[in-house]
Amino acid sequence: MKYYDKLIFELSRPGRKGYSLPENPYGPMLLPAGLGRGSKAMLPEVSEPDVVRHYTNLSQMNFGVDTGYYPLGSCTMKYNPKINEEIAAMPAFQGLHPLQDEATVPGVKAVYEGMDKALCAITGMKHFIFTPCAGAHGELTGLMIIREYHRRRGDLARTKIIVPDSAHGTNPASAAVCGLEVVEVRSTENGLVDVADLEKLLGPDIAGIMLTNPNTLGLFEREIGRIAELVHACGGLLYYDGANMNPLLGMVRPGDMDFDVMHLNLHKTFSTPHGGGGPGSGPVGVCAKLAGIADTMQVSGFHGNFGVILRAYAYILSLGREHVKMAGKLSVLNANYIKESLKDCYKLPIGSVCKHEFVFDGLVDDGSATGKAGATTLDVAKRLLDFGFHAPTIYFPLLFHQAMMIEPTETESPETLDAFIEVLRTIAAEAAADPDILHQAPHGTPVSRPDETRAARTPVVKYTPAV
Repeated sequence: MKYYDKLIFELSRPGRKGYSLPENPYGPMLLPAGLGRGSKAMLPEVSEPDVVRHYTNLSQMNFGVDTGYYPLGSCTMKYNPKINEEIAAMPAFQGLHPLQDEATVPGVKAVYEGMDKALCAITGMKHFIFTPCAGAHGELTGLMIIREYHRRRGDLARTKIIVPDSAHGTNPASAAVCGLEVVEVRSTENGLVDVADLEKLLGPDIAGIMLTNPNTLGLFEREIGRIAELVHACGGLLYYDGANMNPLLGMVRPGDMDFDVMHLNLHKTFSTPHGGGGPGSGPVGVCAKLAGIADTMQVSGFHGNFGVILRAYAYILSLGREHVKMAGKLSVLNANYIKESLKDCYKLPIGSVCKHEFVFDGLVDDGSATGKAGATTLDVAKRLLDFGFHAPTIYFPLLFHQAMMIEPTETESPETLDAFIEVLRTIAAEAAADPDILHQAPHGTPVSRPDETRAARTPVVKYTPAV
């Protein structure tokens, strides 16, 4: 462990300070007795250089799109152009207060109106609301709109929502929170919705179906027209999970596929900061007949996360109508390039052309007792860290036992993709020659392989000084 890898408390020395405040000329300001502490707060005593070095060192342990390649499937970890940050940091925007008079913020109103218009053009929907603060929040809001639509029609028997077995985990979770019963529709061996199985599930109790297209395997649902026809014929609505919208930008619109409700992840598709707990933005778009209902859904304070919306608007305007489609094309090209370059050493369960992401099912087994069969997807993910690459999504979707989902995004150069491919081929060779290298990886990180179950169930989240 390096010296500055220690906890800030471990660097503490009694009496050491990094500041000197002048004496208060007005004397001591004492709190009322009932509000004061019973003992002094346990704070570290460190110099300013130690504080700066400690936290700078910690920041360099973090991995992000500004430090390296981040092929996280189903999350579209794309580069965030710095012009977006500059615009969001403009004093006229940054200094806004949510309670100031509406007459003083015509520019903000113009941003929301412009964003509504842009997203409608991109998606084929008729109206967007911006109150949802994340993708799952948008899912919940969209499902609430569907439930309210049926309620207003007096069709109270529609309490079930159909979700594919390959869906994002948030889909059934959002449906359950909304009070809907989840009904699973199976996938075919080709990874697409089994339309024959879907037909068996349809009836007067179905409120709708949740789909992402392309789906979680990165495959386009070619029978989406037939699916929409069947669901609408039974009285249900179609919900589009916009988490996988990136490859469709400027190419295909959910509204044209006959979806009624959708959400977008502005912090994925439209290149705003992502991860670290937020903030996010999950605006919900609806078809014309649901616009009035959508406007009644006040699911957060004020009008959502304006800074995220502003960054996404800057991204859309920077690309323009003529270039936004290149994002989709390049993300599809990059994904297929990686897939085809590695399918000889990683199992490819579905060999068809993918969109923005694809799934391997572990390493190709060479048949030896100590060969590639001895290395798991987790081993590959851990070993990638030693080469400076973030791991892709692993063990999801659940359709494949050793799933490894890779999404390169359009912002990665051919050189970066080639370096990533070379590293994965190196790891496959290591797995064949000496799988223990992978079993013990990562070798060069501050923390190697913690007990993840224990860490999740009994996390240590505070410092306890030695007695």
